[in-house]
Amino acid sequence: LFSTVTIFGSLHKYKNNLCFHFTDIDNSGYVSDYELQDLFKEASLPLPGYKVREIVEKIIAVTDSNKDGRINFEEFVSIIQELKSKDVSKSFRKSINKKQGITAIGGTSAISSEGTQHSYSEEEKVAFVKWINKALEDDPDCKHLLPMNPSDASLFKSLADGILLCKMINFSQPDTIDERAINKKKLTPFTVSENLNLALNSASAIGCTVVNIGSQDLQEGKPHLVLGLLWQIIKVGLFADIEISRNEALIALLNEGEELDQLMKLSPEELLLRWVNYHLANAGWQKISNFSQDIKDSRAYYHLLNQIAPKGDGFDELPIKIDFSGFHDKNDLRRAEYMLQQADKLGCRQFVTPADVVSGNPKLNLAFVANLFNTYPALHKPDNSSYDLNLLEGESKEERTFRNWMNSLGVSPYVNHLYSDLSDALIIFQLYDMTRVPVDWNHVNKPPYPLLGGNMRKIENCNYAVELGKTKAKFSLVGIAGHDLNEGNPTLTLALVWQLMRRYTLNVLSDLGEGEKVNDEIIIKWVNQTLAKANKKTSITSFKDKSISTSLPVLDLIDAIAPKAVRPEMVKREDLSYEDKLNNAKYAISVARKIGARIYALPDDLVEVKPKMVMTVFACLMGRGLNKVK
Repeated sequence: LFSTVTIFGSLHKYKNNLCFHFTDIDNSGYVSDYELQDLFKEASLPLPGYKVREIVEKIIAVTDSNKDGRINFEEFVSIIQELKSKDVSKSFRKSINKKQGITAIGGTSAISSEGTQHSYSEEEKVAFVKWINKALEDDPDCKHLLPMNPSDASLFKSLADGILLCKMINFSQPDTIDERAINKKKLTPFTVSENLNLALNSASAIGCTVVNIGSQDLQEGKPHLVLGLLWQIIKVGLFADIEISRNEALIALLNEGEELDQLMKLSPEELLLRWVNYHLANAGWQKISNFSQDIKDSRAYYHLLNQIAPKGDGFDELPIKIDFSGFHDKNDLRRAEYMLQQADKLGCRQFVTPADVVSGNPKLNLAFVANLFNTYPALHKPDNSSYDLNLLEGESKEERTFRNWMNSLGVSPYVNHLYSDLSDALIIFQLYDMTRVPVDWNHVNKPPYPLLGGNMRKIENCNYAVELGKTKAKFSLVGIAGHDLNEGNPTLTLALVWQLMRRYTLNVLSDLGEGEKVNDEIIIKWVNQTLAKANKKTSITSFKDKSISTSLPVLDLIDAIAPKAVRPEMVKREDLSYEDKLNNAKYAISVARKIGARIYALPDDLVEVKPKMVMTVFACLMGRGLNKVK
């Protein structure tokens, strides 16, 4: 541990929350080895990857109190607490308060009394306020809250009633929340709490990690938590169409000799980088490899804007000329301002200020580029391509549900593609940990994998994952082998993932029932007893019961658990068309989330009576009902 002490001792201006804030780039709530590597570079201590991984392993060995194999905020703080003197702690607090663009908040958590502070980025706050102001400017339900002032703390107050958060979730992922479930008038502390529950559980359902955030945190406007959640919600919207199945023109980004399935494995961030470099190559400008160091002089941005600006070729398309007169300005900040004036011509000045460009803020520059792509992709699908059209089908709703569930639990790295991102089984091992299947992490091969024999190491992981599923978790994995997971066999991979999700859901119920084992029969019995006790006429015989397609058993169960949560006038009970059933299902899922049930299922799952997802809906509601009794 001596080398760790030495390294952390040098990080005078990067301590505790500031460390964590800067280091946790993807806002997952955990620090990974590549994020620590960036931190060491910032502190003028560049270290090779293997050295960082050694340090991570040492930190985990010493401080991983919950034994989940990752470093969360409290564990990160605890090691720094041990390694620094009180004098260093004082000097850190002075430096964090002086650091431009960082606002420090004292005493916002139980650990604050030990000398830590939460910090947040002023730049992010300003960027998010402007984005929300623009996104929701015409929404009548937000007139009392908008526009917010970017230069004060109005963001944190404006989000406190939950309405803006719900609206932003629907802006990023339309139809996630049924607007009828949002409490909009005559708000009380209780109805505000319902709105915030609805927002948090809906954010979780679209893949945001919300494991460490409660409605109380949002009501109190804790800045670091609010901004972390907001960034995840905004990013979901920005990245929604940066996917080949939804935007086939991205096929133009294929490299020479590259197969389409390789391009489809790239994350949205990697596709954006590929997109920028595609246009820079056409401009005869050098490539970039990141959205921080390489864009600080704004010159790559100038060329990108010039390439994507409309040329007036299309019908009714007016040309937009990019003025290069500021390109050679010797002052970086002025050059960035001139560049942003050109971006403004395209209606894309959002997310960054000149200072954000020059400082190389990776998060805000990524958002700036994503917004450019969404507005002017300037790509054309190759005419003569001979690619497999089956690859372009995109993920099914079931696959997206599973992926969002994983991401909401904070797995690392983020799962962008269900099958390719599970090919080394690391995500599966994390899910085993979360579902109390013991994993021997010494038995797991970890990245980076060598070029030679790398895939064999991934297959070894997959073999171990299948073995654990069969022996420890007692899953039904007949005919499933490690290479099926490695190759991304959809049917067999989903069979394992479903059993993980089921185990996770039943564990929650078992905990509420003092450890009593829960199965389908117990859930069905509880549902029917609860309905009968509340004098409801509905009941279910199984999770395949046709009456579930109306969502009436679900709505009645919600009403039995939380009287007055369901507004009767919103529910249609007779002569139901498909549209009526869908409307009932949308309302049922949103109200269930509003009363505190973390439901991942979609309205279609109820209407089409998909038994697996139906089970999770009733199980989550049972969990909410048992929690109420306790």
